[in-house]
Amino acid sequence: MKGRKQTRRRFLKMLGAGAAAGAALPCVVPSLVLGGKGRVAPSDRITIGCIGVGNQGAGVMRNFLGQDSARVVAVCDVNARRQAVGKDHVNRRYGGSGCAVYRDFRELLARDDIDAVLVATPDHWHVLIALAAVRAGKDVYLEKPIGVSIAEAQALRAAVRRYGAVFQFGTQQRSNSRFRLACELVRNGRIGKVHTVNVWSPGSRSGGSLEVVPAPKEVDYDMWVGPAPFSPHTRHRCTNRFAPGDPGKIWPFISDYCVGWISGWGIHPLDVAMWGVPEGLSGPLEISGKGVFPADGVCDTATDWDVAVRCDTGVTLNFTGQPAPGEWRRRYGRGGAHGTAFEGTEGWVQVDRGGTSAHPKTLLRSAIARDEIHLYRSTSHVKNFLDCIRTRADTISPIDAAVAVDTLCQISAIAVRLQRRLKWNPANERFDGDQTANGMLTRAMRSPWHL
Repeated sequence: MKGRKQTRRRFLKMLGAGAAAGAALPCVVPSLVLGGKGRVAPSDRITIGCIGVGNQGAGVMRNFLGQDSARVVAVCDVNARRQAVGKDHVNRRYGGSGCAVYRDFRELLARDDIDAVLVATPDHWHVLIALAAVRAGKDVYLEKPIGVSIAEAQALRAAVRRYGAVFQFGTQQRSNSRFRLACELVRNGRIGKVHTVNVWSPGSRSGGSLEVVPAPKEVDYDMWVGPAPFSPHTRHRCTNRFAPGDPGKIWPFISDYCVGWISGWGIHPLDVAMWGVPEGLSGPLEISGKGVFPADGVCDTATDWDVAVRCDTGVTLNFTGQPAPGEWRRRYGRGGAHGTAFEGTEGWVQVDRGGTSAHPKTLLRSAIARDEIHLYRSTSHVKNFLDCIRTRADTISPIDAAVAVDTLCQISAIAVRLQRRLKWNPANERFDGDQTANGMLTRAMRSPWHL
């Protein structure tokens, strides 16, 4: 779609110009080549490679398959079964057999005919693959969270800026009108001056078998582990729901591969909080936390947490790892597994994927005037990404917003691990006077992998 496809367009233009100058035989080009009415020409389609096609990756890939302006040409996964399922899905969609499959993401990235990639692997692989993609000249749609350390997020931000890559983060609630309206009401002062933001999300699960068993034969386990510390394969460690009775995936709750759902799920309602009150949560802050961790099993990330963030701007953010506490459910009249509530001097607004509530209720019928603050509008996260690849504009979830919310998740997790009050300085992205906490901003990688 980039230089390669621009050359095709120039060729077609020259072909047309030559025919006109010669006034000879008419040049007939099939509608499939030119796109036809309402269609996108193949030469203008954005070519996509999908890296990681498990449950989440396959779901996002289906969104790409639904876009006429893009074409998925390759899938990559260390699990041969997922490779086959992904390839079959792509080929059935297009009615052919042209989808390529790879086990090693580097082989996919070496293709110069791929414009952009979806990265939806386990978290510990996110940044290494996204970095390699950006350096290879690809644009990147990265599933959340960014990675497993703040140092990784910083490295990816630097690379995206350096190479001018278009970057879309998988915080797709920004492409939902419900969340946009809630944040616009807050930004335009409908609830007065914001003083508190309450956020909740599911906690991590506990348990997980400690029984050492051979890795599934369809999985390249050494590649799956990659930069994480190597551990013998335990039952269900790297697979999910491939057989009746499987408990579902457990790697998102093992700290070698993730931060836990304080980041994996919490990043969604926290992102809405930062969209609604960006200035209020951007300055120096004091953060404290406590949590509950599994007593046995292979899972070792917090199953519950309570984090309090006090910003120099006067805004307090409360973040908990369970469904909304009873007090919040009674106040907001709802309480799903995750949500965000903004409290102001003149009212409040609460939003989640199930709906929106407010006090006074008339707020929800309040129109945002033409001259007021209107937030970035997107109705499809994938389409927004594709549109921005063409225009080279920022996406609705660009790298800076992604790093900001990922950082809030990371320092929350550190506060919960240390269970003491910390001071975070966003100017240098470090904790003030706490060597132990600052040591947790990076993670070692298993050789030969490195940033």
